[in-house]
Amino acid sequence: MATLTQLRQGFGQVWDSVVEGWNSLTQKASSAITRFSLPGKPGKDEDKQELVETSHRNIGWGVLAAEVFDDPKQVVVRIETPGMKRSDFDIEVVDDILIIRGEKRTERESTHGRYHVVECAYGRFERAIPLPAPVDQSRIKAKYRKGILRIELPKLKETRPAFRRIPIN
Repeated sequence: MATLTQLRQGFGQVWDSVVEGWNSLTQKASSAITRFSLPGKPGKDEDKQELVETSHRNIGWGVLAAEVFDDPKQVVVRIETPGMKRSDFDIEVVDDILIIRGEKRTERESTHGRYHVVECAYGRFERAIPLPAPVDQSRIKAKYRKGILRIELPKLKETRPAFRRIPIN
């Protein structure tokens, strides 16, 4: 019987470790996960309700590959978004978070011998990337070339407080 009790305790410890690891992984990866939803913008209240009900059935998550480079002068964010146009993006900085929204609409059709291939991908996405430092919002630049969105965010020059002695009254 002691062996069965030991097995239960061991399994409990393993399970706790798995749950702790999963929670840690979820927290660390939360900014790398992108939510994709249905295309289009709802208009009337009925349309909004229908969109909410439909999107709950079709919620999709995926990884929108991104790289963040932090050097002393700027933060550079590169995101892979092939098949899109410049007009498909909406980029903004709120507090110290870069928010990139877009809508992807891709349709391809080809015939190879006896095979006819039709591919389509569509949906809205939003990606929020926490910035490692405050940025100068008036000097942000974005470029989109060959499926790569590159955003350059110049850092604000830090003003370190000068040494100041505080008198005690």
